[in-house]
Amino acid sequence: MNNTFATQGSCAKFIDFEIEDDLLTAAKFIGGCNGNLQAISRLVAGKPCSEVIELLDGIQCRNGTSCPDQLAQALSQHIQLAEAS
Repeated sequence: MNNTFATQGSCAKFIDFEIEDDLLTAAKFIGGCNGNLQAISRLVAGKPCSEVIELLDGIQCRNGTSCPDQLAQALSQHIQLAEAS
């Protein structure tokens, strides 16, 4: 994986992810509910980042966020940094 995002407020502590040509090619959550997070990773693989953000942004579980919401935040941050450079 070529990107790592440190989560805030969710059970998963980190998310490793890969993006190629604006497609999320892989995501792996470190920590959290293993089965559910494997399912999320498989369901979003190959989708455009903007679509993943739209699907997952704002999902709440605890602390005003969730593991899927944190993935949306990671992708948003990645896009913002790419646009700034």
